Order: sequence, then structure tokens, then C-alpha cells
Amino acid sequence: MVLKQVIETIDTIDSANVTGAKVAELFKKYAKVTVELHKVTGEVGFTEFVKITIPGKNGKINQGSMPTLGLVGRLGGIGARPSRIGMVSDADGAIAVIAAALKLCDMQEKGDYLDGDVIVSTHICPDAPTEPHEPVDFMGSPVDILTMNQYEVTAEMAAILSVDTTKGNNLINHKGIAISPTVKEGYILKVSSDLVRLLEMSTGIPAKTFPITMQDITPYGNDVYHINSILQPAVATDAPVVGVAITTESVVPGCGTGASHEVDIAQAARFAIEVAKEFSKGTARFYEEHEFAHLQDLYGDFSILQTLGKPGLK
Repeated sequence: MVLKQVIETIDTIDSANVTGAKVAELFKKYAKVTVELHKVTGEVGFTEFVKITIPGKNGKINQGSMPTLGLVGRLGGIGARPSRIGMVSDADGAIAVIAAALKLCDMQEKGDYLDGDVIVSTHICPDAPTEPHEPVDFMGSPVDILTMNQYEVTAEMAAILSVDTTKGNNLINHKGIAISPTVKEGYILKVSSDLVRLLEMSTGIPAKTFPITMQDITPYGNDVYHINSILQPAVATDAPVVGVAITTESVVPGCGTGASHEVDIAQAARFAIEVAKEFSKGTARFYEEHEFAHLQDLYGDFSILQTLGKPGLK
């Protein structure tokens, strides 16, 4: 069960005075875990990036060969003060990955070590700006996406789950969580059958997936519509990225308060933990390597979609 860790995380970050240091304190009792904090200031304020590294028994940190999983909590901010009082819906991604990290640490204390390392990254900003978006307003951020990717996506991550509130749309009419197709180097690949299996096992219901477009896997700043920032980590890495969306039946703005549902967040955290268990020992794949190589042979390099593009290119 991970609901305990979700509630513990919410108790910490649902505060006008929360800091990255207060999040780091949650991990002080775990001697083998490292937490790095980086405060970054932008044009409209600052945020604090949090990176939690949990070593596996056969991971790269211990000179092993098992792959490292990245868990990225995507969001603009955990609060929109002073225009909104309290924690906003957009905080869900941060809560989910921090709670997953706490559970993985607790598992280690009880003797259950993953084979590979897990790197968890997100950022803490209790007073982020809001910005217009259709069909409902988005949360903005004190820093841009390029900066977020710089601190949240690392070269060590062999695959990434990007967890993000995805409620401000009328495309995903399901309360709970849903996953995206795998995105790698500008290609939208098929939905991973291994991840579908783990999603159904951890939620106990048929898997829900959500549609993405080529626009969604391009960087912010190119003046095209994005469903949200859930797949922005894919523009900063060659590793496969899958979005884990925390969803609702109704359209809920990211800047809405009183809109976070603990059980849904726990579903996302639990799924991430199950993926970490199997990915780290090589029994869950994000994509079929031979099929991806065949696509590249047939159609070439799509990595231009990871850039801002070339205006006027024909």
C-alpha cells in the first residue's frame, strides 16, 4: 500500500511555506538515499528542483549493469498563490513521484531492494503563475520547460515515466490514471504491452490509455497546441518516455484547488513502483527495440521533433 506515503507527502507540500528542504526531510532517515536541491529563479519567481536517487542492489551506483528508471513529476507549480489558496490540482504529479520514492525507501528498509537504481525528480513552487489555455486555464511556472528538463531529466535514466495531472481536457473522460504510447526520439510508438499488463494489475481494472499527437511531443515554445507538458521530458532524452496521466471524468483546471484525489494519486504511485520493480530487472520493456530500429530504417530520423524546428522548412 502506498496511500500512507501519499498522505504524508500531501501533509508536507500543502503549505504556503513549503520548501524543497522540507521535502528532503522526508528522506533523512534513509541513509542510502541521496537528495539534491537546486533553487532556480525565473522571470516570475523561483522554484526548487528536487532529485531523489535510490540505489538498487545491481544498479549503476553499485557498479552493476541493471537499468535506471526515471520518475519525473511534471507540473507548473503545487500552488498558485496569491490568486488561489491551497494546493492545486497540478501538484498531483509531484505528490505521486515523491510518494513512490518514499515507498521504495521503506521497501529497502524492510529488505526489498530493486535491482536497478531509481531517480525521482520534480520541483516545488507554492506560488506559480497561471496562464490561459483551452478548455481551462493551465498552471504556469516560474521557469521554462528547457530549465525543467535540465534539472528533471538526466542521462542516467534509461526510461522515464512522466507523471502529470491531465484533467484540463475533454479527451480523457476517466477518473483514475491512464498511460500514453511510448515516445522515443520523435517517434510515437505503440503502447507498451508490458506497461498495460502492469497498469491492469496495479489498478485492478482494464487499462486506460490517452491519445497524443505529434504536437504534444514537440517542445513548448513553438506556438502549437499541446495537451499539457506531460511528454516534455521526451524532447530532452533519447530514452523512451511514457506519460502517466492522473485523470478525471470532468474538465478540471490545473489551477483548481480541492481537486486532488488521494486514491487516484496512489494509483499512479503504485503503478510507478510496479514498473520500477520489473524494469530494473529487465522483465518490462517500454518499447520493442527491433521494431524501433526497423521504423528508423524505413522512415529515417525524426529527432527534429525534439527541437523547435526550422520555420519555413518544406
